[in-house]
Amino acid sequence: MVERVTHAYEGPLAVFLIGLRVHKPWRVGVVGSAVRAMPRMIVELERNKAAAARGEAESLGYLGSRSTVHGLGTTMIQWWRSVDDIYAYANATPLEHRPAWLAFYRAAGTDPSAVTIWHETYAVSSAESIYAGPAPFGLAAISGTVPVGRRGDSAHERIAAPGR
Repeated sequence: MVERVTHAYEGPLAVFLIGLRVHKPWRVGVVGSAVRAMPRMIVELERNKAAAARGEAESLGYLGSRSTVHGLGTTMIQWWRSVDDIYAYANATPLEHRPAWLAFYRAAGTDPSAVTIWHETYAVSSAESIYAGPAPFGLAAISGTVPVGRRGDSAHERIAAPGR
């Protein structure tokens, strides 16, 4: 029988979806500006997460991410400790996001219909998950897993469990 597990994460949680859709691939400058920025930001966030885990830096609140590619676009799912942490990172001028954002708007001004960048932010008051198989995804891949029974056998029980 396949073991059923759920995420081990406990605490406040925010989910941030960010995506890019290319409408005019021949507009290399605009597309490149948008595409080049995200890897730098993720490297910065992952380095901070590792340094914070070692006690060498204050955590920015980023927990991890996962990307998907579809057609002429991509979507990244990010898990954060809080919405406030997302906003703080987005507006921190010495970090990668703010300069990348401004550079994108300058490039996009040359052809506003070439690329769509979008995001959605969710403050999560309660979360539940289940994974059956050898490779957890999402929050469980970031936080580790615990047996389903520890939080409840049904989705209803798990979402109502204290600590998520």
